Parts: sequence; structure tokens; C-alpha cells
Amino acid sequence: MSPAVRMSADELRASVSLASIFGLRMLGMFVILPVFAIYAETLPGGANLTLVGIALGAYGLTQALLQIPFGWWSDRYGRKPVIYAGLAIFAVGSFIAAAAGNIYVVILGRVLQGAGAISAAVIAMVADLTREEHRGKAMAMIGSTIGGTFALSLVAGPWLNHLIGVPGIFALTGVLAAAAILVVREIVPDVPEAAHGHGHEKPAGYWEVLANRELARQNFGVLVLHAVLMSLFIAVPFSLRSGGLDVSEHWKVYLPTLLGSFVLMVPVLIRARTARQVKTAFIAAVALLLGVQVTLPWSVGSVWPLAGSLLAFFAAFNVLEATLPALASRTAPAGARGVALGVFTSIQFFGTFLGAAAGGWVYGSWGAMGVVAMNAGLVAVWLALTLGMKVPVALSTREYAIPALDAQQADSLAARLRALPGVHEASVAAGEASARLRVDSAGFDEENVHRLIARDG
Repeated sequence: MSPAVRMSADELRASVSLASIFGLRMLGMFVILPVFAIYAETLPGGANLTLVGIALGAYGLTQALLQIPFGWWSDRYGRKPVIYAGLAIFAVGSFIAAAAGNIYVVILGRVLQGAGAISAAVIAMVADLTREEHRGKAMAMIGSTIGGTFALSLVAGPWLNHLIGVPGIFALTGVLAAAAILVVREIVPDVPEAAHGHGHEKPAGYWEVLANRELARQNFGVLVLHAVLMSLFIAVPFSLRSGGLDVSEHWKVYLPTLLGSFVLMVPVLIRARTARQVKTAFIAAVALLLGVQVTLPWSVGSVWPLAGSLLAFFAAFNVLEATLPALASRTAPAGARGVALGVFTSIQFFGTFLGAAAGGWVYGSWGAMGVVAMNAGLVAVWLALTLGMKVPVALSTREYAIPALDAQQADSLAARLRALPGVHEASVAAGEASARLRVDSAGFDEENVHRLIARDG
């Protein structure tokens, strides 16, 4: 019996509900981006752009420090308890930032927001609850949700700022975090014990994760991607304002550019099915990101040329944001998915902190041109590293009914199944009348399996 082409109801429910958790939480991170730098001018200490950058990116620093422990705790104690704790901490930080009377208390609130470092646990839970052949779809849902949340944030941020102010936005994100706890408890399925990697697989250590060359390449990429994003949002609000667009009207630039970027992104993700196609699309997206940085100096300070640059930037960003987590989960060693994704998301959020803090300092010293030059250098290094990337093959799981066999016959059949083209793993359980295979669909011929099973029957 071959696997269903579509995701099961449980897989779809898990993917959609966990993507919504990401969305609710990331809304709290992103929604202040288009308005905070300008709002900070009204706070004591807010005239210091380095402090403004730290306030924007402070959550990224604590995320970076705590993703690995949270990922490890989720491997050891279960995904849901860790997610509950992280969302509660995030809510507390949001309420502190809402009550802040100066930039330093805002930084404290953002630090606590980041201390709820559940991204690795959520991504690992998605991987636990989906079959490998559908995992890319589930990760794309998360990536698309993050992109959609980002788009919503940039459009809603100026509107919410006009309606309830930045303190009200912080308070709203605290309420959303509390709502996310209920979503996890009531809607997200529980993870089967076997999915934690406690069975026959030996858990990989931190060193195995850190020494993995492909994971290191992906980790550097996600650092650069988020550093560039955050540093741009030190410069972009001021550039739009200097171009004559009031902050309450910035959505008029963000909305069409983000919608357009999704239109450009979707065909790329749909067509990138094979490893070679994924690599080509990935390299092209990084190259486009570099092209945007090189051409930005000619659009800074002019609203519509800047909008064109943002359209290209977000098209590339969305492709990379959807692809990187799927690659990391596929590359992660067996039994240490939580650890590997903890490292991945730690570095992602360190990139967030680095980009915001360095972007604030660079912008304060050299203006928008300095930020663009910094970003171009980072992306150029990433592009050079990306040229040598190896995209892991996506394996699918297939299960077949077989005659009842004794232990020796089961071992013999498993060995012959493993020798077939396209078969990476094969297990035959004596007495259970089933064979389970993990295969590369590109080189796999199901008729070979049926012939072997019929011979044993």
C-alpha cells in the first residue's frame, strides 16, 4: 500500500494550528517594525538609534541564547509543556513593554518576549506530526504564515499605531500569546512517543549537529537573512518619511509590495520539487537579495523606487524564509531534530539582534548607505557559500502488506528490499505482515517491491 498523495486530516490540523501559533507570536515581533523607530523618538533615551536598534532586536538575543535549551527540553520533556511555558513568558514581556515609560524598560520587555524561545520546539513538533513526504508542505505553511504575518504587520502596524498606539500594540500581542496557549492545548494533536527519537535511534549530540557542514551553511544563511531584514527596518521608515510619506500612510507602500512578492513567490515554491530545482531557486533568491542591496542606493529617499526595491527584496525573502526551515529539518540528524532546529533558530534570532543593533549603530553613523553596504557584504558571502550547497533528497514512507514470515525470512526480505534502487531504508517486522520502506521517489520502482513480496508469498 503506497502512501496517500495528500496530507492526512491530523497532519493538516497539526500543520495549520502550529503555523497559526507561529503567526500569532511573530505578529507580536513584527507589528512594531514599521512604527517603532519613529515612536521611539518620543521616549526618554529614544534619540539614541543604537538603543532603538537594540530595543527592536533584543528579543532576538534572548531567543538566540535559549532556543537550544528549549529545543533540548522539548526533546526530553515533550513539545507542548515547553510551548506553554514559552508563550506565557512572551505574554509577560509584552505587558512590560506596554507599560514602559522609557527605552530601557522597552528593552527589558523585548528581552522577556524573546525568552519564550519556542520556535525550535514548534518546528520540531510539526516534523514529529507529519510524514517526511509532506514535511516540506508543512514547513512551507509555516514559512508562508510568517511571510503573511509579516505582510499583515507592516500594513496593520501604522493603522494600530493610529488606533491604540505602540503601548497598545504591545498589550495586544500579550493577549494573542495567551490565546495561542489555548490553541496548542485544544487543537494541536499530541506527539506520539516514538516521534521524539527515543526508540532505536541513538540521539545525536550537539557536536554532531554543529559539525554538520550543510547545517552550518543553512545556519549562516538564516543569520544573514534576518540580519538584513532587521537592519532595513531601521532605515526604511525614515527613508519613506524623508520621501514625503507620513508614517500613517506607509501601508500604501508595504501592502502592494508584499502582495506582489507573494504572487512572485508562489510559482517558485510550487515548481521547486526536485533537489536540483530547490537549489536553483535558492541560489537565484540569494542572488536577487544581493541585487537589491546593490541597487538600493538609487532608490533610498524616493518612495516608489524604494517600493520597487522592497518588492524584489520580499519576493526573495519569502522564498528563502519558506525553504530554509524545510532544508534544516531534512538535514537534521536522527534523534536530534529538536537540538538541530534549536541551533538553527538560535542563529536566526541572533541574526535578528545583530541586524537591528548593528543597523541602528551604522545608520546613526553613516546613514542608509552604510546599512546598504553592510547588508551587501553579508549577502555576498552567503551567495558564495550557497553555490556549494547540497540539497538533501526528500524521502517518502511507504508501507506494504506481506505474508506472515518468521524472523529469518523477515530479515532476508528486508535485506533484499534495501538493495532495490531508490530504497534508503527497509524494515520488515516478523509476525506483523507489513514492510515499511523509506524511498527516493525519483529512483524508485514500486513494481520491484511487489515482485519481491509475491516471490516470498
